[in-house]
Amino acid sequence: MFGLTEEQEQLRKEVRAFAEREIAPHVSEWDEKSLFPDEVVKKLGPMGLMGIIFPEALGGAGMGYVEYVLAVEELSRVDGSIGIIVASHNSLCTNHIMLAGNDDQRQRWVTKLASGQWLGAWGLTEPGSGSDAAGARTTAVKRGDKWVLNGSKTFITNGSHADCSVVLAVTDREQGTRGISAFVVEKGTKGFRAGKKENKLGLRASDTSELIFEECEIPGENLVGKLGEGFKDAMRVLDGGRISIAALSLGMARGALDAAMKYAQQRRQFGKAISEFQAIQFKLADMATQLDAAWLLTMRAAQMKDKGQRVTREAAMAKLFASEAACRICDEGVQIHGGYGFIKDYPAEKFYRDVKLCTIGEGTSEIQRMVIARELLGTTPSRG
Repeated sequence: MFGLTEEQEQLRKEVRAFAEREIAPHVSEWDEKSLFPDEVVKKLGPMGLMGIIFPEALGGAGMGYVEYVLAVEELSRVDGSIGIIVASHNSLCTNHIMLAGNDDQRQRWVTKLASGQWLGAWGLTEPGSGSDAAGARTTAVKRGDKWVLNGSKTFITNGSHADCSVVLAVTDREQGTRGISAFVVEKGTKGFRAGKKENKLGLRASDTSELIFEECEIPGENLVGKLGEGFKDAMRVLDGGRISIAALSLGMARGALDAAMKYAQQRRQFGKAISEFQAIQFKLADMATQLDAAWLLTMRAAQMKDKGQRVTREAAMAKLFASEAACRICDEGVQIHGGYGFIKDYPAEKFYRDVKLCTIGEGTSEIQRMVIARELLGTTPSRG
């Protein structure tokens, strides 16, 4: 049911080779110095990875979510920072414009984003509103034919490097979530700037920063989607985004498992490789089984998405299970390495630090359980 085509296997091989060649030699330096990998990101565009799920007519690669999962997984297997840069750019910023924008907006922005000419960011979270998106304080007020934004966003992936950002802002406080709208704000717009760059536990080569709006005036045509439907559109965007976080989880878990297997076969204790001890074998068996289960859940969601089916429940399940399984796998990876798992000479500790974000970003594990339960019980709030 989930066998890959020849073309998909070839894509996996190509992305893996690129990651090993272009990313692996620099991972430690980027992590230590929190360096954003500009040069590598620029190379991802010509490969089609910055627009993998978008039509060729709009500068994309014309592929689907299955291919998208494979690409993010292979990048994240070497460095989750690259995986999340690609994931946020594709499934959040660019996808929001693709799903909710009109033809002129797609031509104006998606073509630049999908081709990799531009890098995108997506602004939903605020200092005082994370899971409670309805508590957003950033406002957009209509003045003549312009919109004026005031407020701030936080924890924004690609924030200070993005050429444009899709930003959610309150346009009618009385309407709750039905009073939130989406806007595209381009880099260099007066009154718009990146704020503090976060000093993070993991994924340190990925840029995470604030977006600040102070009397930021944008054209009326920068409203994406219908007035008041930004939150509804954001929830649709997050269905695909959660598949990408599942893929990110898969990649880091696979990298941790590969590293643990390699170490276990090389490390000798009591006259033999530690991979010959049943305690280590059981750990590896559990890690591989959890990884395969997570992969199957993620591929189910990806295939359903490619068929145009609603994937709210399946994407949440994939994201929930894959992220929590990945945390367990990376934890065991450190344990198998013993003392060497605690030092930076080996990759185990970095996977351990990086992977935790997957249980938090694009909806915490607790939020995923709420989404799944609502879907099961038929109590999902209307998006209309």
